[in-house]
Amino acid sequence: MSKSKSRCARVYVGLGSNLDNPIAQLRTAKAALSMLPRTRLERCSSFYRTAPVGYAEQSDFLNAVCRLSTELDAVMLVEHLLAIEVQHGRVERKQKWGPRILDLDLLLYDQFVMSTQGVTVPHPRLHERAFVLYPLSELDRDLIVPGRGKVTELLVSCREQKIEKIDTTCLGSS
Repeated sequence: MSKSKSRCARVYVGLGSNLDNPIAQLRTAKAALSMLPRTRLERCSSFYRTAPVGYAEQSDFLNAVCRLSTELDAVMLVEHLLAIEVQHGRVERKQKWGPRILDLDLLLYDQFVMSTQGVTVPHPRLHERAFVLYPLSELDRDLIVPGRGKVTELLVSCREQKIEKIDTTCLGSS
C-alpha cells in the first residue's frame, strides 16, 4: 500500500505582545513556530511597534508575521498556536483587545476561506489592521487576501494607524 504525499499549505501567522518583555516573547514564539510538527518556518517579518486597537489604555504592542509551510490542517495548526500561547502564560482576557503576553493568530491558510470549529480564515479583521498588513506586505507584496484584495492596496485604508518598524539588532538576542 503506497502512502500518499501530504499537501503543504502556505500560511501566515500574526504574532503580538505588549507584556513581559514583548521582544523576547516574539523571539521565543518564532522559535516555537519553527518546531511545529510537519511545518517549516519560511520567513518572518520585522517587528513593528503599534498603538493598541480597540482598548487604548494599555502599552503599545510589538507585532510581526511569520510565513509557514505546513501539512497540518487549519484546525490542528490553531490548536498548536494556542498551546504555544499557553506555554507563554496565556490567561483568559478580562478585556477584549486588552494586554497580552502573546497572541498568535492564523491570518491566512493558502487561499482558503473557511469558518469552522473556532477557525476563521482569512482572519476576520486583518484587512483593517496596519499591524498585520505592513508585515504581510514585507513578506509578500503581491499577496492577495481572499475576498478583500491585494495587501498593498488594503494598506491605503490603514494609513492613519500608528505603526513603526523597529530595529531589534541593537536590542540583543534571546
